[in-house]
Amino acid sequence: MTDQLVGEPFAGRRTRILDHLDRRTPGHSLPGALYTDPDVFASEVDLLWRRRWLFVGTVAEVPEPGDYFSFDVAGSSVLVIRDDDEQVRAFHNVCRHRGSRLVAPGHGSVGNLVCGYHSWTYATDGSLRYAPQLSPAIDTACLGLRPVALREVGGLLYCSLAAEPDGDLDVVAEQVRDYITPHRLDRAKVAAQVDLVEEGNWKLVMENNRECYHCEGGHPELICTFFPTWGLREDQIPDRLRADHDRYLFAEADLARRCDALGMPYALIEELADRPFGFRIQREPLDGAGESFSIDGSRLVGRLLGDLDDPQLGRCTLHTQPNAWIHLLADHVVTFSVTPLSPDRTLVRSTWLVHEDAVEGVDYDVEALTAVWRATNEQDAEFVRNTQLGVSDPAYVPGPYNEAERQVDDFVRWYDAQIRSEAQRGGADD
Repeated sequence: MTDQLVGEPFAGRRTRILDHLDRRTPGHSLPGALYTDPDVFASEVDLLWRRRWLFVGTVAEVPEPGDYFSFDVAGSSVLVIRDDDEQVRAFHNVCRHRGSRLVAPGHGSVGNLVCGYHSWTYATDGSLRYAPQLSPAIDTACLGLRPVALREVGGLLYCSLAAEPDGDLDVVAEQVRDYITPHRLDRAKVAAQVDLVEEGNWKLVMENNRECYHCEGGHPELICTFFPTWGLREDQIPDRLRADHDRYLFAEADLARRCDALGMPYALIEELADRPFGFRIQREPLDGAGESFSIDGSRLVGRLLGDLDDPQLGRCTLHTQPNAWIHLLADHVVTFSVTPLSPDRTLVRSTWLVHEDAVEGVDYDVEALTAVWRATNEQDAEFVRNTQLGVSDPAYVPGPYNEAERQVDDFVRWYDAQIRSEAQRGGADD
């Protein structure tokens, strides 16, 4: 990988993406080529996706020793597994013999990892246990699976493909962990997981998520619990939404009282643009009953997460750059991860978690639990598809962001800064 990137092809791609960024007008959407050019996409994979911390899943997806899941990103397949000592580890999904994939995409459970090609066998800690007919002169201790850097933050799992990952995630983890831990993801289980391939560039998917400017007319299910004035300053509230905003202010004050009583943090921490692991976290009220993502805001799961006994805890939302947003509620958690597939195709994976003892059909109904976000995701996929068509049109000229799109601008500034920083550093991690 390194030899490929330091040669002329990478140098040319790097120059091209920087040229496009140099033409970016601050406060405006990106030039069209940054959403469509295959060379730009290849540079992003090299400079961003192989070097930054990526959200990949939760500990609830590997609850028992031998449980695993795999995911593909930036040309690599990564295997996340809980070993026999209960430690969650990550490895490259590549046999050390002749490179065969060890496991297929998805989830599973094993006693040992056995390569289907020549039966090389690895323990759950990645060590090589058995290799038929291997010469005794070869040191098997050097043939364990290649590790991938992994960090757990309150039950959320982040991986980095970099040989020497930056330490920024560890710093951020100390700021956000107390927001997440009351939901006890280590005592949760997966109730549903849905993959949706959106026909648009990964940045358009992230930008769409970073604003609710489109929510009032575009997400009728979601705005039943998302206050319509979310993201607006007090002086921007139109008269027609004043009653809605007053209701929001009342719900916000009530949520603060509940959190103070429980010793739960709720204040906004926002550092989306100016650090390698850009993030935003805040606990905010929900409309209606204030309990969950339902049409009337009432809870969707009878058994609350962890030891929580108050269902009216709104939504604790965590955004992390470049690929995740996560909502933690009293009755369930829903996580979203973004994986680029090509310049104009992006995988969005949505995962719903409930208490480990919650019983389907008794404590929750999967269709009801997932209904709002399944509808919202499909609506967003259409917005992204239409935007991809537009930015591919010769008539496209980047337009200005408004105040409600401030987080979109933060994302674009983060993207610009990270690409420039890594391009200046040169080369790439293997």
